[in-house]
Amino acid sequence: MESRDYDVAVVGAGAAGLMAAGAAANNGMRVLLLEKMEKPARKVRITGKGRCNLTNARPPEEFLQKVRANAEFLSEAFNGFNNMAAMRFFERRKVKLVTERGDRVFPKSGRSGEIADALEFFCRDNGVTIECNARVTDILTINNKVYGVAYRNKRGFERRVEAPNVIIATGGVSYPATGSTGDGYRFADALGHTIESVRPSLTPLVTSHPQREYLNGLLLRNVGARLFVDNELVREEFGEIGFSERGVEGAVALRFSRDAVDAIIDERKVKIVLDLKPALDEQTLRDRIAREIAESEPTELFGDLLRRLVPKQLVVPMAKELDVHSKLYISKLTERETERLIKVLKGFVLPIADYAPFEYAIVTAGGVSCSEVDPRTMQSLKVKGLYFAGEVLDIDADTGGYNLQTAFSTGWLAGQLKR
Repeated sequence: MESRDYDVAVVGAGAAGLMAAGAAANNGMRVLLLEKMEKPARKVRITGKGRCNLTNARPPEEFLQKVRANAEFLSEAFNGFNNMAAMRFFERRKVKLVTERGDRVFPKSGRSGEIADALEFFCRDNGVTIECNARVTDILTINNKVYGVAYRNKRGFERRVEAPNVIIATGGVSYPATGSTGDGYRFADALGHTIESVRPSLTPLVTSHPQREYLNGLLLRNVGARLFVDNELVREEFGEIGFSERGVEGAVALRFSRDAVDAIIDERKVKIVLDLKPALDEQTLRDRIAREIAESEPTELFGDLLRRLVPKQLVVPMAKELDVHSKLYISKLTERETERLIKVLKGFVLPIADYAPFEYAIVTAGGVSCSEVDPRTMQSLKVKGLYFAGEVLDIDADTGGYNLQTAFSTGWLAGQLKR
């Protein structure tokens, strides 16, 4: 029998790597899992603001509609280990789950550590050898066939491990402090794979609105939002928009960012138009404002009217946008100024000038070209015994649990190895 250290070496102990390693070991393989950080699942532990939105409970047939790149490629892995399978996986490991607004699934405890620990125990219970502080430096191949990996251990010594199968699950380049620094792209590129353009996705967008400094900390719930590229409507959403020092955030803005980032890279004009009163059409809003003016006291000011229409933090930006002084008496408001107020309430424009860097991006768009990977196994079509799983692939999806599910599905499939 051929002598070797392990049957499988998995590079990266994130969501995809842990799932792949555990699945392979569960299938009877001897598995080594190498992680360059001091412990596994660093990114899992901070995802969802520390709550971990692990998947989405919408019907499986609708799930793939939320995948923005290479959904057809993902379908094989998803069919093998879908969102319902992921929920059963964690529930069997004593993690109680709860489904919240938008069909987002979280651990009931609100602690992402439960998900990370369940994945780690899945590996350890199946006999996976996990080595942390182990930075892989090379994927060893001969004649386009994998035979192992080289890595540097905690003490800085170079080591080599023989394994006829290697799974690259190193993530992308989002949240680099968790260890996602693009190692997998370098390995894949060195082995002849195409790397599709890598850029941030689900990332805050930077607005050039003249009153943006007034918006920091503002959270708008239940607003309508439209994304325009070169004045053409690209996407329309309803939900939450927030503002911080990083830029325009919230679920809606993050979903918009996938298209906005690509447009900005192509030097196209991008803007978000907010409907601050989506429940009212223009005429209904006009009637309401007329009533507010008619019922106002003689001493009431324009700023008082705005406070009844928008959050306090928007009063100054709105007044400046309309070029109407907030201390103007309501009774002095002209019909033209009223019409402009209605237009702005139904169409508050946020010009988008840039996007936040990878440090603030939830996921990475781009990566190893899916055309060079077998969707039935996750094995490379160029190098025998080389597999890919998770964010390192050119797959990304909307916010809402879809991206972690992608990691679980591709990791599970990559781990279905046989001796």
